[in-house]
Amino acid sequence: MRPTDIQTIGEEIAIKWDDGIETFISLESLRQYCPCAGCKGEMDVMGNLHKGPEIKLTPRSYILLRIDNIGGYGLQPLWGDGHNSGIFSFPMIRKIGDEQQNK
Repeated sequence: MRPTDIQTIGEEIAIKWDDGIETFISLESLRQYCPCAGCKGEMDVMGNLHKGPEIKLTPRSYILLRIDNIGGYGLQPLWGDGHNSGIFSFPMIRKIGDEQQNK
C-alpha cells in the first residue's frame, strides 16, 4: 500500500493509493493525530507513558507547508508552525482516513 498521488485541497489532504482507494483527511485531524513523542509521548520499558508539556496549537499549526515521503513506509508533514517530527506510516494514514469517512 503506497500513495500514488498526494494533494492538499483546501483544508484537506487527498491521497490516492496504489489500490485505487482515495483518502481524504482534514489537516486539523492529521495534525491532531501526530504520532511523534512530543505530541503523543513515549513509553518506557515498563509501559509508563511520558509526555512533555501540552503543545499549544495555533492556526499556523494546521497549515501544511509540505509532506515528504519517508522511505517506502510513511509520510512526514511540515506544518506552518515548524513542527515536522511526526512520521505517519501508510497504514496509520489509511486508518485515519477510514475513521474520518465513517464519522
